[in-house]
Amino acid sequence: MTAIDEAAVDELREAGYLTLQRVVLPEATQVDTAQLYVDSTIATSAPLSTMNGSPQKRRERQQLVATSVAASIAHVEDFLSRTSMRVRPGARLSFGTYFNAFPASYWRRWTHVDAVRLSIKTTGTGSVLVYKSNARGSLQRVASSRVHGTHISTFELTLDPFGDGGWYWFDLVAGSEGLVLEAAEWQTKTDTTISTSVTLEITTLNKTDFCVQNLRTLASAPETLAHVREVVIVDQGTSKVADAEGFAEAEAALGGKLRIINQDNLGGSGGFARGMFEAVENGSDYALLLDDDVMIEPESINRVVTFAELCKKPTIVGGHMFDLYNRTVLHTFGEVVNPYRIQPALPNDDAILGHDFALSNLRQTPWLHRRTDVDYNGWWMCLIPTAVIREIGLSLPVFIKWDDAEYGLRARDHGFPTVSMPGAAVWHVSWIDKDDLVGWQAYFHTRNRLITALLHSPYELGGRVVRESFQLDVKHLISMQYYTARGRVMALHDLLQGPAHLHDLLPAKLPEIRSMAKDFSDSTFKPEPEDFPSPKMDKPPRKGQGFQSPGYVRLLPWTAKTVARQLLKPVKPVSKERPQALIPHQDNRWWRMSQYDSALVSNAEGTGVSWYQRDPQTLRETLAEAGRLHGQILRHWNRLRAEYREALPEITSIEAWRKTFEQHSDLGKTSS
Repeated sequence: MTAIDEAAVDELREAGYLTLQRVVLPEATQVDTAQLYVDSTIATSAPLSTMNGSPQKRRERQQLVATSVAASIAHVEDFLSRTSMRVRPGARLSFGTYFNAFPASYWRRWTHVDAVRLSIKTTGTGSVLVYKSNARGSLQRVASSRVHGTHISTFELTLDPFGDGGWYWFDLVAGSEGLVLEAAEWQTKTDTTISTSVTLEITTLNKTDFCVQNLRTLASAPETLAHVREVVIVDQGTSKVADAEGFAEAEAALGGKLRIINQDNLGGSGGFARGMFEAVENGSDYALLLDDDVMIEPESINRVVTFAELCKKPTIVGGHMFDLYNRTVLHTFGEVVNPYRIQPALPNDDAILGHDFALSNLRQTPWLHRRTDVDYNGWWMCLIPTAVIREIGLSLPVFIKWDDAEYGLRARDHGFPTVSMPGAAVWHVSWIDKDDLVGWQAYFHTRNRLITALLHSPYELGGRVVRESFQLDVKHLISMQYYTARGRVMALHDLLQGPAHLHDLLPAKLPEIRSMAKDFSDSTFKPEPEDFPSPKMDKPPRKGQGFQSPGYVRLLPWTAKTVARQLLKPVKPVSKERPQALIPHQDNRWWRMSQYDSALVSNAEGTGVSWYQRDPQTLRETLAEAGRLHGQILRHWNRLRAEYREALPEITSIEAWRKTFEQHSDLGKTSS
């Protein structure tokens, strides 16, 4: 398989037209992602209600319909290049897919574009069929054309009907001798040219293999690098990217555009803030933030840059995240922050988490056709105009967790929207396969969620956030997760100290938290269950049913009874000598764990096992401290809110971050 055929692409372009989105195809080595690029099923509408035309809300029926027409995987030998593909005789292929359909409603809502031209070059005999959808997911045929020999088909398409949602796409139907798609583009008539500059920044911590591979990917797509002023790697690890195998070749292939900054571990917020800082310092128009452990679709970079350049106002434009280990699964199509709970939430009731395009293609999934407006975009891939950075500052100095969400909320408060752009994405390990609410990361989740509430909650006393925070403490404690609970209590202490110390905590807090792990059995891991005494229950569960969730109605009295039992009932000596059960990670639920005195529990990665042991004294002391600290936060909420809001412009300023970078890196000096 060859790279993009620039000659074929050039034939589609005319003076006065700007390319918005090219039709692209997967690399031959990425055939497991083919269903995101091309679909071999028939074009049928999503099921709609006969009463009011709205999408059917019963997902069971949607899943049944979707499964019955699940897309088959295209033949790898039919992919001729990144833009060219063979359609076999008599076959039909649709480009109404995640990466190749045109998300018309996003362009209509956020940009100056009001019409597009679809330009398609084909060789052979067959038909081109053009479709659109509306916000309900109803399919509508727009136009068609017969093609013979080498032919360029063009279709002028308005964006007027796409106020709330909808896509454009096209299908190809081959004649008896087959048809070849040479290239296709979505264009718009404009005098605008994209002459912007981007600093592409990757923050990394000991992910050298991923970094080198992404450098190779970028180097193999010169059209993607056209607007990249420089690629900056902020290396915060002990295993350096510059020392990795293959780095020298990848660096040479980037033609002098790569710069490495070695920096102390300041977390994701410190690394990404450095990327923002460098983009402002070198005069770039945008900072493009990328996580280190991702696989990128390089065409995504062109798309977010072009979209951002045509937006009505400076706009943060982000890419979506697919699951690295299940590559047709879209983790989330967009997120908002629930203002009452200060928790990430799906933007509407129809959306789902973890949508698999292999089971339900774009055309038969109604909620994917509704435009999704978001509060923020994750920093696995996010393009931020430096005009926004200059006005609202850099990242909040919080190491990890909530930095991207807070930034999106802050930008929104200043009138700068965020768009999660369909057709732009990376593959990344989803947090469904992690458990970062347990362990050392719990400190950052707790503190930073509360800081975000202080900065952005419109409700008195932060709505439910303080109450829910204490409830989480109770759950962790009665689950024998004492290390996690201790980190959360530490977070409350630091929150009450105010915002002035946040920069100082960046390099220091993680080592402090991790140093406590050795003092807690629930955070001490061994590779195998056999490294511990064999589990044995003192007595069998009631009627052999095991432990059941208490249910919503019984939740409060059941929890009170459970806490009282754990506080007052002594631990049996035998439970200190051996665990009562071996609990797989997916069964590690608070209402189940609270019924044991001792249990072995595997971690989310499946790499280790720890021994949870009930300790009434630790429970008593930590629960009392957590209750006292949450009470202080509520009593001083208004004062803390004023302090954090007043300090925000200073602690996120370029000058404040400059001082931090000077202390923890050779600012102004680079090595590669």
